[in-house]
Amino acid sequence: MDKIVSKLLIFGDLPSDSILMELAAICREAKGQSYDKEALVARVYRQVKRLLVLATDFGFDKNLWQNYLTFLLMTDENPFTLTCEKMGVREGSVNHFAKSDCAAFIELFHYDFYPLEQRLGIDCFSCITSYRAIEKPELMYNKSVSEKVQALSDVLAAATTTEAFFAGITDFYRAYGVGQWGLNKAFRLANGSENRVVFQPINNMEKVMLSDLVGYEQQKAQLVENTEAFVSGKRANNVLLYGDSGTGKSTSIKAIVNEFYPRGLRMIEIYKHQFKDLSQVIAQIKNRNYKFIIYMDDLSFEEFEIEYKFLKAVIEGGVETKPDNVLIYATSNRRHLIRETWGDRSDVKLTEQDVHHSDTMEEKLSLATRFGVAINYSKPTPAEYYAIVEELAARHGIDMPVDELRLQANRWELRHGGVSGRTAQQFINHLLGKMKE
Repeated sequence: MDKIVSKLLIFGDLPSDSILMELAAICREAKGQSYDKEALVARVYRQVKRLLVLATDFGFDKNLWQNYLTFLLMTDENPFTLTCEKMGVREGSVNHFAKSDCAAFIELFHYDFYPLEQRLGIDCFSCITSYRAIEKPELMYNKSVSEKVQALSDVLAAATTTEAFFAGITDFYRAYGVGQWGLNKAFRLANGSENRVVFQPINNMEKVMLSDLVGYEQQKAQLVENTEAFVSGKRANNVLLYGDSGTGKSTSIKAIVNEFYPRGLRMIEIYKHQFKDLSQVIAQIKNRNYKFIIYMDDLSFEEFEIEYKFLKAVIEGGVETKPDNVLIYATSNRRHLIRETWGDRSDVKLTEQDVHHSDTMEEKLSLATRFGVAINYSKPTPAEYYAIVEELAARHGIDMPVDELRLQANRWELRHGGVSGRTAQQFINHLLGKMKE
């Protein structure tokens, strides 16, 4: 294996402590005249354990070794893979070296571990290359990544020529991209170095679609129209969804990401205390071949909070132009986002010595005006609330007379915060729980 790995050029810059590099070193030492068998076995088991952990995290199955190699190819960001992501395969001398690497990976895909097992008296590789994973709930692993890895792994394992292998992997780069952006649809920020933020994938994001949100057809149409223009490379606006709580603002944005994910839309969720990192976030994503929605949920500010100034500078007004592949979608219960007081109004006598009180008002309103599209999600009328309840009941197979359903729905909302889509869903969950009992 060490001789095969030494042939890699485009993909040869893997960390020395990666599973592939560690196993290559073990194979090299095992071929020597003298080696510590017990120590080598322990090192093998450590790498197999790492492989099993990776398989658990991403739901690998059948041939874990081939799944792992596929995962390496899918996540290795280098000049060749990034070019394929943006433009697909282009004629050039680099393809010669890439195809040479593909030939090496074909050998690795079908590497015979039997001699190593015989030499060390182990059988773990026979097990991991013919593996049967325990069925797990989706919340225990990243199903989206698992499906992509296993599908591409099957394609690459079946490739009998270098050309077929090369076509399989480059087609994936063009369709999905490379690295974590190609494998996941949503991210949040994690602690990173001082000058670089870290994007942490959000596994198993809610699989809601716009059709799952009952009502609000006009609001959904506005959101789709803006997002459609965005992913099509046309001009689009930042969006503010505002209105009563529980009306489906956050659900609509999640659904938009699910709807447009196959067309290259990705979402990055950012919290208020992370606004200072916005410029770093944009710097890391502006040259990727994806469209990014920076998602801010429940956006609002009290008078003493100044984080909104970072947001204003990024949206519009900073020296650096916001790239065309980034938009900001936010939800808020407040239309104007920043808490206002009567003292901010120009038609009210002030009790404090604010000489330029009209400027104060303008400062607080200016953030909301930087969202080109503002969509109002208002609380449903009683009739609309009943319609939502009836539709959700029908979808979940709840067989109850309409009058009784409405009566119970009315009692529920009186005790649980008033009419809203969220209240309706909670009521249906209550009924489903009683049915299961």
